[in-house]
Amino acid sequence: MACNPEALHDVPLFALLDADERAVLAAQVELKRFAARERIYKIGDPGGKAYVVVSGSVRLTIVDEDHQEVVVDQPGNGEFFGFASMLDQTPHQTDAFAVEESVCLEVERNDIAILIERKPHAGMDMLTVLGRQFHASQELVRMRAARNPNDVIEERETTGERIADEVARFGGSWSFIIAFSVVIAVYTLINVRLGGAAWDPYPFILLNLFLSMIAAIQAPVIMMSQNRQDKKDRLRSELDFDVNRRAESGIQSVAQKLNLLGEKLGDVEDLLREKLAREGPPPAPPAALQN
Repeated sequence: MACNPEALHDVPLFALLDADERAVLAAQVELKRFAARERIYKIGDPGGKAYVVVSGSVRLTIVDEDHQEVVVDQPGNGEFFGFASMLDQTPHQTDAFAVEESVCLEVERNDIAILIERKPHAGMDMLTVLGRQFHASQELVRMRAARNPNDVIEERETTGERIADEVARFGGSWSFIIAFSVVIAVYTLINVRLGGAAWDPYPFILLNLFLSMIAAIQAPVIMMSQNRQDKKDRLRSELDFDVNRRAESGIQSVAQKLNLLGEKLGDVEDLLREKLAREGPPPAPPAALQN
């Protein structure tokens, strides 16, 4: 619907505009109302339009490689979203939806050109918002790249898996070996001293039964712990692969910029040569100076 010039006065970015400037801008932009949870745009939609929140709240999200929804930004009253794609004329890289019932100004590139022509300081405000969103994206990438595999596995492990780790950790320690050896020695010594009154005389059949039961239970528990360790190693390898892939992408980006810079320097050299060819060689110094 059409935008009332007075509605622009409530937006911090446009509050400094005078009445005539607000009227010109109001004739260009359009007010859009979105219900709670209504999608404003999705990833891949054409980025021809951007939005300024007049009232309510909007959430920008992406879906990572783990198929989890990650919140990139949550602009509030007077803040922008979707401007990077609109200015660059590329598809949107995020999903945007209204957290609650919201009212947004829908603007296009031409509207921004008119605004900056009338109010140059508005351009700095938009660049500030875009810079904050860029830093939020950088922080998101840094946090995703710095995930600790141990933390990721601990979030998903069950009580049984924790018990299996503890059993394997204790069963593979000198404490277990010494304690178990002492118990067996005391057990056999008592039965030998008791002689005919022993409850488990030589060859200690009851003790062998207990040892067999412990071994039968301990083996699969230790295997469970080993399987978890294999899973942890696999996750660590996957995270290392993600980090290496990001590093490779960064190196390729730097190499591309260096190549572009080399091409630009080559263009400058060509222009200088053409200029020198048109103007001719520099004049020779006077004869007096040559002598």
